Amino acid sequence: MITLPDLTGRTVVITGASSGIGLATAHAFGAAHARVVLAVRDTAKGTAAAASIPGETDVRHLDLADLDSVRRFADRWSDPIHILVNNAGVSSPTRQQTRDGFELQFGTNHLGPFALTNLLLPHVTGRVVALSSQAERTGRINFDDLNFERTPYQESRAYAAAKLANLLFITELQRRLTEAGSPVLAAAAHPGLVATPMTTGSGGTLTRLIVRHLAQSPAQGALPVLFAATADIPPGSFTGPEHAMHMRGGAELIGRSKHSKNPELARRLWTVSEDLTGIKFGL
Repeated sequence: MITLPDLTGRTVVITGASSGIGLATAHAFGAAHARVVLAVRDTAKGTAAAASIPGETDVRHLDLADLDSVRRFADRWSDPIHILVNNAGVSSPTRQQTRDGFELQFGTNHLGPFALTNLLLPHVTGRVVALSSQAERTGRINFDDLNFERTPYQESRAYAAAKLANLLFITELQRRLTEAGSPVLAAAAHPGLVATPMTTGSGGTLTRLIVRHLAQSPAQGALPVLFAATADIPPGSFTGPEHAMHMRGGAELIGRSKHSKNPELARRLWTVSEDLTGIKFGL
């Protein structure tokens, strides 16, 4: 278990907090007396979820697949943010596009959080946490075809690339924060194998059976996220479960692929992300 400090007076923003790991994370922060802001696509669902969270909550609309929505969210924000958790993510069996024309997984899982973080960064005082996955180990980013317009689309391939992008984002974000003399710490978390609406609704029959019988609960999956958000860890850390090859139980620092630590690759992705979103480093 993770024992959180008293977060009275602190604000935590969590994307996709109306269900799954995001909701479990929100519950834990609420129990630690933080003000929890649920940044969600469906505000009615978010309001229902907020009613189950202890303490002060706030529900605000945010669609990471729409950069205009991301800008509106950031434009209306004025308070300090102690912890920003980029939790929301999607996985799609067929190729789909965001409102801005990006491949859905890359656009929602990486470009949306990239834009949101940089726009909110002037308000962030503590930490930025991105949810990644050990799937990043098989991820490769094809800069010549980021939107799978010519490459045959495969859900797992697109997902792994997006999760690698999450770690590269944290790598370069931390480098920039350190260079700027900022006290803000960036980290990534791998929740392990968790039964959520996304994992139970994607993949083939075998995948769904594995999830049904072996996956842990969202509350357990939230532990590495909470660890990344509050523990005394090095800048740019990657956290995950302690057991079953980092797929179940507890939280600790874990390893990552050499690609995710490649500074040149991280800088290249950052530059491309700035070009695609029109949003620069936030400090």
